[in-house]
This record gives sequence, C-alpha cells and structure tokens, in this order.
Amino acid sequence: MIPLNSNLASLKRSPIRLYTNLARQTPDCVLLTIGEPDFNTPEPVKAAAIAALQTNQTHYAPNQGTQALRRAVAEFETNRGNPTAEDQVLITIGASHALFTALLGILNPGEEVVIPTPGFNLYETIATVAGAKAVHLDLTQTGFQIDAEALNAAITPKTKAVILNSPCNPTGTVFSRESLAAVKQAVLGKPIFVVCDNVYQQLSYAECPDLSLDPELKDQLILCQSFSKPYAMTGWRIGYLTCPGYVMERLLLLSAAEIAATPTFVQEAAVTALQTDPAPMREIYRRRRDYVAERLRKMGLPFPEPEGAFYVFPDISQFGLGSEEFCTRMITEGKVATVPGACFGSDRHIRLSYCCGEAELEKGLDRMEAFLKSL
Repeated sequence: MIPLNSNLASLKRSPIRLYTNLARQTPDCVLLTIGEPDFNTPEPVKAAAIAALQTNQTHYAPNQGTQALRRAVAEFETNRGNPTAEDQVLITIGASHALFTALLGILNPGEEVVIPTPGFNLYETIATVAGAKAVHLDLTQTGFQIDAEALNAAITPKTKAVILNSPCNPTGTVFSRESLAAVKQAVLGKPIFVVCDNVYQQLSYAECPDLSLDPELKDQLILCQSFSKPYAMTGWRIGYLTCPGYVMERLLLLSAAEIAATPTFVQEAAVTALQTDPAPMREIYRRRRDYVAERLRKMGLPFPEPEGAFYVFPDISQFGLGSEEFCTRMITEGKVATVPGACFGSDRHIRLSYCCGEAELEKGLDRMEAFLKSL
C-alpha cells in the first residue's frame, strides 16, 4: 500500500453522524441528534434562487463571491456593529469551509490552537489536518465560561489561534463579557488570531456579547458565519468569512484553489436571506428550549442553561455510564437518540438537539424519562 497523508491517520467519522445512522437503523427511534432546523427554507429565498436560474445565473462566480452578496454581507456586518468592507468578505461553502480556509490559512505545522471544551469536534479535525495541535481549555469546572487564569496557562509561544463559538455547540451557552475580556487580554497585540464561529449568533435568546465587534482586535480577528442555521439553509451550503485585508490575500488564494467559487444562483438566494428576519424561528426554538429544560429538571438531570442555538447538554454521570455506552443503550433500549458528550470533549454529558416538532420532542423526552427509570 502507498502511504497517505499521515495527518489524516487519526481522523474518524463524526460521532454525530454515526449515532444518527445507528438511530435510523433502529425502527421507530426518535432522533434528537442532528443540529439541523426542521423548518423549510423561507419562500422568498427559494424564489430568489429560482429567478437566478431563470435568468441563467449558472456560470462561474468570482473566486471571492459575487459583488452583490459581498456587499450585502458587508452591510449586514456593519449594521450589527462590525464595520466591514466588501473586499474583507469571502463567500464560502458553509461555515465548515470558512473554518477550514481560515485555520488552514493561518496554522503552520506544530503550532497550537486553543479550543474551549466542550466544543464542536470539527475544530480539532481541522487543526490535525493542518499538522497543528489542539489545546483543549476545559470549561466544565468553570460554569462553561472562560477562566482567565486557565486560558493564560493554555497559551504558549506556539499558540496561533483561540476559537470562540457563542452561543456554543453543544451546550447552548453564551460567553459572558468576563469570558470575552479574558480572551482579549490574553491575545491583544500578540501574534494570535481569534477565530469567531458565529453560526448561532442570530439564534440567541438573550444578550450575546460578541468579540468580533471589538475594534481593538480587528487586525487579529477572523469571523466565520453560515446561512444554514438562522435561515434554515443547511442543504444550500453557503456561508462567509470576514478578515483583515492582509489575511484575505492568502485566504482567497486558498479558497480559490479549494472550490474556485460558490454557486452563483445560491449566492443570489443568500442576498435575499440576509433581508429575512429569523426571529419567528428563534422564538419557536426558545419555546422548545423552555419545554426541554423543564422536562430535564423533572428528570433530575443538571445542565448548563442554553441561551442560544438549539442544544442542551445534560450531565448523565450519576448513572455510572460513559456517554457512548449511555447513548448506544438509549437508542437500542429506549428508542431515542442523542449524541455522546465524549465527541465534544466531555464524557459526563450528552447533547440533545431540539430541532424537531413539538410532538416528536415530547415523544423523545417521554422515552428518555422511561429509559432513565430503567437504569
């Protein structure tokens, strides 16, 4: 056999997909695994794509993205307090591509990236592909907030980036002003990037402080964003990143080599999406959050209070099972599927997604309660 890229040797399939597939192979199993909105894409967004197709917008777009979408993104970001020019915007294939482009573009082999944990497992995957090292900053002992002393201890001369995801996948928590102040103090003026993964920022139920709005960090900040979550556009695969001009010069070259460009007609739909208010969907998620939280409290499961996104992260350690065994048994015995917390960096927890209708959510929680009583 011919040797392959050794950086890929430790990569594994996403546990989210693995447990979702196991659940789908289990008859009559309720899926509370995937973080995908159960809503359909808004009609005006679909209409914009159809109109673009009918006017033959089916040719290559510019590598950086169409001017119309980059202008719309720049206006959107500027209006929310993040002054952005069109040439600071790169249109990507969802936030995953934005994150890959950002991290591969800044990380050298042997450098380190600090990842607040529990956190999305894709961050470590990208660091591994880049030949860099993921340094996990454990938040489970600090109320799922960033402790300044612990962060400073995690930063070394090899640190190249700190990743922030707020609201957070998998906990739904929002980083406090104190947490963000700790990050700013730790990195300001140093050769360290802050990579803000803001994909759930528009699905916050309360105030959501955002370090990407801090003008003092402008030259150190890369923002990754997606249309998937707030606009129910997961299958469209469209997102963007913003960054300083000196960074964009390199990231644009990398993105052009990776994908050439995102589909032209999809970018037209994204322009319309930015004019769409996600508040109605957010309010439905809020009501589901309240229902799930009430049910979990009655089950005696502690969890960090979700302040955004559509996840809750209950602690199941009282049952004496690791999260993978717990989730496997709950699928096979209880007919309800969640994701092991181990894949996010905490084996004491499981992640439950409330991206499903109220009736299905009630059925799933009823089954979960019955399963817990059987343990």
